[in-house]
Amino acid sequence: MDLNNLREAIRREPFEPFVIRLADGRSLQINHPEFMAIGRRRAVVIDNDDSCIWLEPLLVVSVEWPGIAPKRRGGNGSSKKHGPNS
Repeated sequence: MDLNNLREAIRREPFEPFVIRLADGRSLQINHPEFMAIGRRRAVVIDNDDSCIWLEPLLVVSVEWPGIAPKRRGGNGSSKKHGPNS
């Protein structure tokens, strides 16, 4: 995933908590924009126990906003979660 998608998510006004889904099946809840920092090549998330999680962009599968229904794409029944401004 492009880091610009994560930048847009943390800069959203007003901020809306979101979930980052990773390729290994983990999900990271971002409840406040200060819990994440994004550099040129990687992102860092501060977890609930104050540990740092370094994210490689290629391992980020999606950015999702809980409670927002996915938009349908194509006729094959596939869907992808989008934010309300997508």
